[in-house]
Amino acid sequence: MTRASKPQLWFLTGSQALYGEETLEQVAGQSLRIQQLLAASGGLPAEIVGKPVLTESASIRRVLQEANSDAACVGVIAWMHTFSPAKMWITGLDALRKPLLHLHTQLNEALPWSTIDMDFMNLNQAAHGDREFGFIQTRLGVPRKTVAGHVSDPAVVARIDAWARAAIGADHLRNLRLARFGDNMRDVAVTEGDKVEAELRFGVSVNTYGVNDLVEAVDSVSDVDSLVAQYAQDYDVVPDLAAGGARHESLRYAAKIEAGLRKFLTDGGFGAFTTNFEDLGGLRQLPGLAVQRLMADGYGFGGEGDWKTSALLAAVKAMGVGSDRGTSFMEDYTYHFGPGTPKILGAHMLEVCPSIAAAKPSCEIHALGIGGREDPVRLVFDAAPGPGVTLGLVDLGDRFRLVANEIEVVEPDEPLPNLPVARAVWEPAPSLSTSAESWITAGGPHHTVLTQAVSTESLRDFANLLGVELLVIDSDTTPHGFADRIRWNQAYHRLAQGF
Repeated sequence: MTRASKPQLWFLTGSQALYGEETLEQVAGQSLRIQQLLAASGGLPAEIVGKPVLTESASIRRVLQEANSDAACVGVIAWMHTFSPAKMWITGLDALRKPLLHLHTQLNEALPWSTIDMDFMNLNQAAHGDREFGFIQTRLGVPRKTVAGHVSDPAVVARIDAWARAAIGADHLRNLRLARFGDNMRDVAVTEGDKVEAELRFGVSVNTYGVNDLVEAVDSVSDVDSLVAQYAQDYDVVPDLAAGGARHESLRYAAKIEAGLRKFLTDGGFGAFTTNFEDLGGLRQLPGLAVQRLMADGYGFGGEGDWKTSALLAAVKAMGVGSDRGTSFMEDYTYHFGPGTPKILGAHMLEVCPSIAAAKPSCEIHALGIGGREDPVRLVFDAAPGPGVTLGLVDLGDRFRLVANEIEVVEPDEPLPNLPVARAVWEPAPSLSTSAESWITAGGPHHTVLTQAVSTESLRDFANLLGVELLVIDSDTTPHGFADRIRWNQAYHRLAQGF
């Protein structure tokens, strides 16, 4: 699921009338040049939209209020080119509800040592003006990210890119509608949660629909020939499922599930959904292939009614748009403690997104020991090797918590010919034992989002934009230090809630 149009980042440049029209024209020209450099970098997932140079309070307040109300705007980048007295920004910053990035830069990369004079100094004083702007943001308690450096530096662009992706993810979550088909798995604790608080905190609207509402949509599908032909083109369909094969009708029913589910989601404006193998109503198969293909198109998904992971997956999918790597629903399933480097084998019953596949998936049919339905069709593959992150969202009662683990997806030690599901094998940082101990201590869920398309920095920015706690397990993590961090965070969040 993708946006109808490319998201926008509004670029605001601060100055003041003191310098005169000639200087302000130079400011506007240099501002445009900075915008062009950012756009030409090819490293940003959003369109840079410049606004006129801001020199007084009323225009600042007006443009920030316009940013709030413009659905295309996902965030604001502000740069104080010269010196913009910060009292002019108070009411505007107080009104701003979109994410803010403070870019601390200047047009010239090197100083013109032999020709520099006071005219140059007065024009190029962001080193001065941005400190004034930083003070007022801190004084007002404005959440923001500050990035310092020249915009020709790929590292600077990468940090802006991380924040821009976080802003896109937060915007996607704020406007997300999620359909739950049935309730969550019986007696499971971690998939429960406060949907009212989730809508208040994140904006996502979570509502339940009877499974037979979906069945009605599936049963109304009459023609799946083109969809079945698409399967044959996109995947290696096993002979039993191919046209003329003994199980071809199962593939056609899987296509009916996809077509019906897709229509239900499209008609309702939903960007995410859940299913539950314990609540299938009149469905003949547990949706497998359909779920995998919808995830590949950007939809969020959670198994067993796990709406929190579904919403999180939808947001991270939106953040990763344009990447050549993938993002999937995932579950920590079992461990390899040795020989060799300990690692985790992750999978699910059926639902792993082919965006993370290392090679062309195989479309297969196998028995499923739970659910009490016909054998379901699914895609089978190994995940592509490379760095990634697993991310989980839990409801602690008094707040939500994100837990992340940096990982390296690797090839399986040996082929897995008897495992009839899509899977990923990874080495968690800093080690399997420390990772597992820390994750469990944090109360992290067993359902996660595995992403190779979104960086840890983006996820940190994402958590900051949502105002949600994030605990990261990385190469520097130790069990004792991580436990201390949890205790410190507990104290902070209790105090931050007030009385």
